[in-house]
Amino acid sequence: MQAFDQIQELWQKHDVEVKVSADEMLQQVKKEVNGLKLKSALNILGMLASFIAIAVLWIFFHFESWTTHVGISITLLAIGIYILILYRDHRLISKSDYTLHPNEYLSDLRVYQLNRYKLYNSLYWFYTVALSLGLIFYFIEILAHLSITMTIVAVSFTFLWILFCSTILRNAVIKREKERISLLIEKFERISAQISMP
Repeated sequence: MQAFDQIQELWQKHDVEVKVSADEMLQQVKKEVNGLKLKSALNILGMLASFIAIAVLWIFFHFESWTTHVGISITLLAIGIYILILYRDHRLISKSDYTLHPNEYLSDLRVYQLNRYKLYNSLYWFYTVALSLGLIFYFIEILAHLSITMTIVAVSFTFLWILFCSTILRNAVIKREKERISLLIEKFERISAQISMP
């Protein structure tokens, strides 16, 4: 048994260095950067679609209560601010050519990582509170037209959906994106190290 422990300890100390050429790593990085850009662009398009859908609802439906107009205004304002933040981050990762300037792109990725951290923490709660406030004002008029049962179902579903998005879904997205960006940063650091070596 002691021999097995010694072999296991020796095996754990054994570090195999896998040599990957700069070209292969660049191909992997290219694929991941394009995936990051695509995801960022899809997030922006999804938020724009939401903004347009709510704006169309506001323009073409007649609402009697001022609270509904306030609620929709708050919601559109929150979505608009979020779109601008997402667009700023998208420009950050799309502006420079990572094949020509890997160190510059690496610093941009670090800024992007920090921006995403802020987005998913403090700014996310601003967005959630603003959206919830907008929904509350919007629901004042809308729920008056529903039965008690439908009102309870609508409010419960909305509350549970916001709770789900703020906890389980948010944590999963943060974890996945953090791992993805960290891996990308690590690859750029390796590429920069390989390029700088003689």
